[in-house]
Amino acid sequence: MIRKLAVTMVATAALAMAAAAFAQAQFGTAAEAKAMLEKAVAAVKADKAKAIADFNAGAGGFKDRDLYVFCAGPDGVITAHPSIMGQQIKSLVDKNGKKLGEEIVANAADGKIAEVSYMWPRPGADTTPVQKVSYVTKVADQVCGVGYYK
Repeated sequence: MIRKLAVTMVATAALAMAAAAFAQAQFGTAAEAKAMLEKAVAAVKADKAKAIADFNAGAGGFKDRDLYVFCAGPDGVITAHPSIMGQQIKSLVDKNGKKLGEEIVANAADGKIAEVSYMWPRPGADTTPVQKVSYVTKVADQVCGVGYYK
C-alpha cells in the first residue's frame, strides 16, 4: 500500500514537471525576447530594409514560437508586425485602456532597452489578451521591440 502510494506520488510529480517543461518550451522567455531584440538592433544597423523585410517574414530567426520583432517608423506607422502593420503605434490601446503604443514610443531610447507591460493576445487563433512584457529600444529611425507573454 505504501509502495503504491509512493509510486503514485512520484508519477504525479514527474507528470507535473513534464507539463511545466512543455509549457516552458512552447513559449518564448524573457531572456530569449531580449536576445532577439539585440539581434534585431544589429540587423537594423547593418541593413534596415533587409531587417524590416526579415522581421515581417519571420526569417533569419526573427520569429520563434510566440516571439517576434515589431517596429514603427519615425511617422509612427508600424513597419513590422505579424498582424497590425501599417497602423499608427500611438493609437494602440490594450483591453484595460492602457495606451501601450504611446508608452512604447516614450520609453524607447537609442542604446537603451526598456520594459513596457500590457495586455495583448498571443499569436494564433485565441484572441484573449494575456499579460505581455515587451523590451523596446530605438535604432536608426525605428522604434523596435520584442515581447514575451507571462
